[in-house]
Amino acid sequence: MQLTGCLIYKLHYLFCLDSNVQISELTPAFFPAVVSLANAIHGDNYLNHASLVAMHLQGIVKGINASFVAIDEQQQLIGYRLSFAAGQWQPDRWCTEALWPVPCADMAYFKSVGVSAGQRGKGVASSLLQASVAALKQQGAKAGLAHIWRESPGNAAQRYFSYAGAVLVKVHPQRWRHLSETAGYYCPICGALCNCSAAEMVLTFSAG
Repeated sequence: MQLTGCLIYKLHYLFCLDSNVQISELTPAFFPAVVSLANAIHGDNYLNHASLVAMHLQGIVKGINASFVAIDEQQQLIGYRLSFAAGQWQPDRWCTEALWPVPCADMAYFKSVGVSAGQRGKGVASSLLQASVAALKQQGAKAGLAHIWRESPGNAAQRYFSYAGAVLVKVHPQRWRHLSETAGYYCPICGALCNCSAAEMVLTFSAG
């Protein structure tokens, strides 16, 4: 899916795509639909309104929002990407800072992405990533980190991120188990106790 429009920044970013899908800034009006889609894809209790409010704020620096949604011709949400600005997230025990190509202060974080089942394979996720990268670069970030769900069907998530240019840093077993134990997260693969692994990956941003 190729971008046919130009990046516009006044009140929000907007990309126009060949399929008439729009990639637009995440705003509170989209919160209910994002929570619903995220939980349908990633499992019950993966996201809620309160956590999304906090994540949305973590993606905004200098008035630039790094989180985006994809909307179809009927103005229905078909995808989202949540991204955190550099300096607005804290590394945890699943972060291998010694192997990162840039300091933590310059590292953004790709928190979550989801595309509805009927829209996958059409470039929506790639376009959402391009929008976030453009915003994060304007904020001043030099790279973005992600913990990729390796048990996604066919490990499609890792393959997609690798195709975008990201490199593997480390694999972390049972990355989301603590969410099952403390927040009631229900994994769509494992059930009540998640044992899925994460690929810690870094996408270095091109200059310019």
